[in-house]
Amino acid sequence: MLTKVIPQAKIDHVRKWMERADKVVIVTHVAPDGDAIGSSLGLYHYLEAQGKTVNVIVPNAFPDFLRWMPGAKDILRYDKYKEFADELIAGADVIFCLDFNALKRIGKMADAVAASPARKAMIDHHPDPEDFCRITISHPEIASTSELIFRLICRVGDFGEMSRESAECIYTGMMTDTGGFTYNSNDREIYFIISELISKGIDKDAIYRKVYNTYSESRLRLMGFVLYEKMTVFHEFNAALITLTYAEQQQFNYVKGDSEGFVNIPLSVKNVRLSAFLREDRDSDMIKISLRSVGDFPCNKLASEFFGGGGHLNASGGEFYGTMSDAIELYKRALVKYQEELTKK
Repeated sequence: MLTKVIPQAKIDHVRKWMERADKVVIVTHVAPDGDAIGSSLGLYHYLEAQGKTVNVIVPNAFPDFLRWMPGAKDILRYDKYKEFADELIAGADVIFCLDFNALKRIGKMADAVAASPARKAMIDHHPDPEDFCRITISHPEIASTSELIFRLICRVGDFGEMSRESAECIYTGMMTDTGGFTYNSNDREIYFIISELISKGIDKDAIYRKVYNTYSESRLRLMGFVLYEKMTVFHEFNAALITLTYAEQQQFNYVKGDSEGFVNIPLSVKNVRLSAFLREDRDSDMIKISLRSVGDFPCNKLASEFFGGGGHLNASGGEFYGTMSDAIELYKRALVKYQEELTKK
């Protein structure tokens, strides 16, 4: 049995909205990751089976290794089809805001979503949600938004109607947002959910291979370059850093998602408790900051204080507008400030 994490009043409220809605739009954050796409498509398949007209709209491109997912080909990119997307958003009965806690996280879509007369519901697991939805289901203690979608479907009483396609997407989101269940995944209920998803006919081993073992030759060569040339270990801080400029990405025919997981690699070095990955992103004209930690070091606190970001205790991120050298210096200053926490026994 699962703990009833989501309050019953919110379950009842969402159920009424879903029963009455004909047109539903699902939106998620800029640079959608596995949990964003997994939760969105998991809900998409469930609502379509209820006879709803459903559209998933994302701000921009998502990684190639997620394109195998059922329904991925029907996802609408806002940066390519803005006018059509605006019409869908304005005409929706309900908008589900998944895996983000602030309108700024959906970039140029924010104005259209805010202006839409649709009823809006947030389902998310990031701390400190902003108040822009009539229903806010926010649970930072839950490892992924995909898990919350599973819990919602079950609590509405429709687990029996969940399709294999929906289950595959939910599992993918849960798996990717925990690094293959290697962090933020010590809750036994996660594994109960996995067993229930397997009962729907998913092949979790095949999903793992599709996500993690279908990269290009260029990605492997990029990984070798990054580890040999671009990784720095700060032994005095029990921390590490990887950087990647746009020019370096071009050398290896970089495509969206090729650097996925790079930030986790330095954590395999003995005594390293914090890893940072700084990557130039030409699409948004910024340096994307990814942080991972082990144990009780709060990388989300560091992300918030130095890079205007946030996230979870062991997995977070932020942004930096400036040069790579300036971003590196800021990270070094952060290490100095957090040295005591990073080096404590």
